[in-house]
Amino acid sequence: MTVAQRDEWRRPAPTPEQRRIDLWIGLAVTLLALVSLTLARSTGAFLLGPPPSGPEQVLWTVAVTLPLIWRRRWPAATLLVVSVAFIAAQARSAPETQLSSWALFSALYTVGAWGRDRRLARQLRIGVIAAMFAWLGLYYAVSIGHIPPGAFSDAVGPVPPVLAAMVSGVLINGLYFGFAYFFGETSWVAARREHELRAQAEELRRSQAEARERAVLGERVRIARELHDVVAHHVSVMGVQASACRRVWDRDPGKARTALSAIEQSARTAVDELRRMLGVLRAPDGDTAPPPPSTGTVDRIDELVERARAAGLTATVGVYGEPVPLPASVSQTAYRVVQEAVTNTLKHAGAGLLDVRIRYLAREVELDVSDDGRTGTPPHADGLGLIGMRERVAAQDGVLEAGPRPGGGWRVRARLPLPAETSRLGETAAAGAGWSA
Repeated sequence: MTVAQRDEWRRPAPTPEQRRIDLWIGLAVTLLALVSLTLARSTGAFLLGPPPSGPEQVLWTVAVTLPLIWRRRWPAATLLVVSVAFIAAQARSAPETQLSSWALFSALYTVGAWGRDRRLARQLRIGVIAAMFAWLGLYYAVSIGHIPPGAFSDAVGPVPPVLAAMVSGVLINGLYFGFAYFFGETSWVAARREHELRAQAEELRRSQAEARERAVLGERVRIARELHDVVAHHVSVMGVQASACRRVWDRDPGKARTALSAIEQSARTAVDELRRMLGVLRAPDGDTAPPPPSTGTVDRIDELVERARAAGLTATVGVYGEPVPLPASVSQTAYRVVQEAVTNTLKHAGAGLLDVRIRYLAREVELDVSDDGRTGTPPHADGLGLIGMRERVAAQDGVLEAGPRPGGGWRVRARLPLPAETSRLGETAAAGAGWSA
C-alpha cells in the first residue's frame, strides 16, 4: 500500500456486533457512574465545592457517560458531547469524577482509533485537549484566591506548595491525555496494517490461483502438443501407408506387405506413446515429476525421412556443416519441427518430393523442410501443428518461417540458437575444416 493509499484508507464502520457491545458498555458505565455518584454523596467528598441539587448531579453524570453507547458509530460527535458535558459538570461542581474521567478518556481514544477522517480526528483531539488544559488553567486561576491560609501548613518540600500542586495537576493531565491520544493512534495504525495484511493475503491467494490455472493450462498445452506431435504423426503415416497398400494390393502383394508392416510398427509406436501420456495423467497428485521426454532427437530425423519414403515420397535428407552435440531440448525441438513438417506434407500437400536439410551454423542450427506439393495455403496453415511448432521454437528463442516456396511447394524453416559452449565448438570445427557459415 502506497503512502497515498494509506492516507486515503478509511477504517470500516463498526459491525452490528460491535455496536451492540458499545450499547452494553455505555449502559454499564452509566450505571457504575451513578453508583459512584451515590457513594460520593454518601461520603460527602465534594472536592470541587458545594454540589448542585441531586437531580442535576444525576443529569451531569448521565450526560458524560451515556454517549459512549455511540462511541464507535459517531466518534467525533461522542467526543464533543462528552467533553462539553465533562467541563460543564466540573463547572457546576458535580461530585462524580471517577467514571466521568474514564468516559472522557474512552471518547478521546475512540476518535483516534475509529475516526475515518484522519485530519478531522487529529484536529478534534488536539482541540479538546487544548480546551481541557485551558479549563484547568482557568480552574487554577479561580481557585488560587480561595485557598485557606493554613492549607499548606505541613508542606516541607523545596517547591512552593501552590506551584507544586499546579505542576502535579499538569503532569497528571498530560499523561492522561497523552496516553489517550497515543493509544487511539496506535489502534488505528494496527487496524490499517491488519487491512494491508488481509489485502496482501488475498492478492497472494489470487496469484496462487492464477499460477495454478497457468500451470494446468501449460500442462494441457504440453500434453496436447505431445499427442499431436507423436500420435498424430504416426496415425497420419498409417493412413498414407494404408492408402498405398489398398492401391497396390492386387498388383504388387510384396509392396502391400511392406506397407502393412510399416502400419503395424507405427501403430505400436503410437500405442506406446499413448501409454506414456496416460501414465502421466493417472499419476497421483503428489507425483509432480515431469513425464520422461520422448526419444525423438535430431539423430533420428533419418527415420522420419525413411517413413516418408515408405509412404511413397521421394525423400532426401542432407546434413551441412560440422555436426556438434546439441542440448537435449534443442535436439528434441529440431526433431519435432521436422516431424510435424513431414506429417503435414504427407497429409495435406499432395507432394511427390520431400527435401530435409540440417545446417550446423556457427551460432545456430537450421532446419529446412520443403516439398513440391500445392502452392496455395494448405488446410493446416493455422492448425495445431503450426502452433505447436511455433511454441516449441519460441521456447528455444528461435525463429520459425512457414509458407509457400517461390518455385512451388511448401517450406518450413526453423533456426534454433545454440548455447555459448556449443557455439564455440561449432566455430572451432568450422575453422578446422576451413568452412564458414
